[in-house]
Amino acid sequence: MAVQPEGTPCWADATFADLAGAKRFYGAVLGWTFDEGAEEYGGYSQAYADGKPVAALAPPMPGQEPGPAGWCLYLASPDVAATAAAVRDRGGEVLMGPMEVGDFGSMLLAREPGGTTFGAWQANRHEGFGAYGQPGAFAWAEVYTREPERTDAFFPAVFPYRLKRMADEHIDFKVFQLGDAPVLGRMRMGEEFPPEVPPYINVYFGVADCDAAVAAATGNGGTLLAGPMDTPFGRFASVRDPQGAPFSVIDLSAAQGEMPDLSDDAA
Repeated sequence: MAVQPEGTPCWADATFADLAGAKRFYGAVLGWTFDEGAEEYGGYSQAYADGKPVAALAPPMPGQEPGPAGWCLYLASPDVAATAAAVRDRGGEVLMGPMEVGDFGSMLLAREPGGTTFGAWQANRHEGFGAYGQPGAFAWAEVYTREPERTDAFFPAVFPYRLKRMADEHIDFKVFQLGDAPVLGRMRMGEEFPPEVPPYINVYFGVADCDAAVAAATGNGGTLLAGPMDTPFGRFASVRDPQGAPFSVIDLSAAQGEMPDLSDDAA
């Protein structure tokens, strides 16, 4: 695939204390296969769906205290050094990098002012996702934040996003667009989220059957958080894997209902 436009979600990975257990779980739920992971990159193991790279799992780095498991979403950048400067200028924090990863590309990890951690990836030999939307592949993502005003101001200042508001009086939900294409959602975390749950990015992976994926998740030690439910975007459910990382599964072919209206937002 070609290198994606700036701000496009282009990769996702997660660190697990029990890497073998994570591979068994995601293999059962999403049908992933894995490479062995090169020692020079700390055992970073790439996941494949239908032979295409779709994500990666990794063990903690040597000497690193295992933290809460969670998925990290990387946004495409033509220049991670410039992205790092923009992150700092807009009140974010650069946690790691910018740094080259061999000849694969360059990356950074950052935290936006609302508290969500994300990555940026400047592609070289590794261009990111080999597929979008198909079963096992990345389908969508949403930033969950308790400080939406700060989040809404930050991301369009760092990436070339247009901000749209969803017309729904029951939720505070916005969409970051590149041109007319929606690429990332933003959800306000309400009282249904316990205080100990930190802001995070909820990554959606495509599945052929949402209910079957939920059954596989719960049958392999995962926890159902919400759903399954029908939406105009597809039938989806949110789950938590056995090591605590939340994510969602969605059957994009099972969309029901009318798409919600989106209006320009001046945030």
